Amino acid sequence: MTLSATAIRAWLEGGPAPDRTEQRAAVKQTLAAVVAAAPGRSVEIRVPPFGAVQCVPGLHHGRGTPPNVVEADPRTWLALAAGVLSWDDAARSGALLASGTRAAEVAALLPVL
Repeated sequence: MTLSATAIRAWLEGGPAPDRTEQRAAVKQTLAAVVAAAPGRSVEIRVPPFGAVQCVPGLHHGRGTPPNVVEADPRTWLALAAGVLSWDDAARSGALLASGTRAAEVAALLPVL
């Protein structure tokens, strides 16, 4: 993680939220790590408002909403990326939305930190 690692970790452990710049940097860095681990365009990961990427090799979708989508708010995504929150717990709580037959493949790529 970048210089904001301490602030992000504290936030994930119940502390105050870091500023938006630190959140954005952490989200973008973790999304890039997932893409590096599984380049492709089969699954789209969305972490609004900070980023969206496509990853996982295989068939891809070119227009409109892709069939395999993972979406989470920044705090949930970073908790998943840091291994502080499990995929199943995030999905059960509704904080993580995963649709499509290949979306769950992202779980195997986490944590990235």
